[in-house]
Amino acid sequence: MNVTELLESASLLVPEEVAAENDISVQDVWDYLAHDEWEIALSLLEELGDGQPLPLTFWEQLAEAAEQLGLERSAAWCHWRSSEIRNGLIRADLTLRPAADSRRKTPISGHGVLRPMWDIGNLSPSGGLSVSIAGLWVEDLPVLEPGGRATVRLIPLTPAHWAHVQTGQQINMHEDRTVAGTAVVLEVHLPTPTPTPTLPTS
Repeated sequence: MNVTELLESASLLVPEEVAAENDISVQDVWDYLAHDEWEIALSLLEELGDGQPLPLTFWEQLAEAAEQLGLERSAAWCHWRSSEIRNGLIRADLTLRPAADSRRKTPISGHGVLRPMWDIGNLSPSGGLSVSIAGLWVEDLPVLEPGGRATVRLIPLTPAHWAHVQTGQQINMHEDRTVAGTAVVLEVHLPTPTPTPTLPTS
């Protein structure tokens, strides 16, 4: 599909009654599409998608449209939202350790590049620390400086490892053996496990 078809198809997945915080609606998207204002239409659809859960196809179509338009930041965000639907989302308030107290001396990218390890309370079979990997997206900031604090979105690599994580829980971020940052969990949205089919007994 071309950009117009992708954006039109995505807009059809948004209920007509849904509006963004600034009262943007699907009708506004169609108005911009009618004038070939694809980048604005894409931006509005992203806003509408932030307001309520929409299907995986919606974000996949926006990601493809953004790629065709050469909008790297939008494409990365839409791919990220697709991954949240597949693997779940943990939102947390993260504080990085200052550069003087940490091996990291440079800012971390805010756009889903980093996939650090997290101590979420799991133990190895021998009783030692067992970390779990999750991608990291910083909300509202392009980068997060050492010592900085921000709300972040985490996508678990293995959602089952995070099943016990609860709101208010403190978790530690690692890039090596030392603690790189500490986060307090704000929200947990994990995918519902698919039940294993039971084979009929003879």
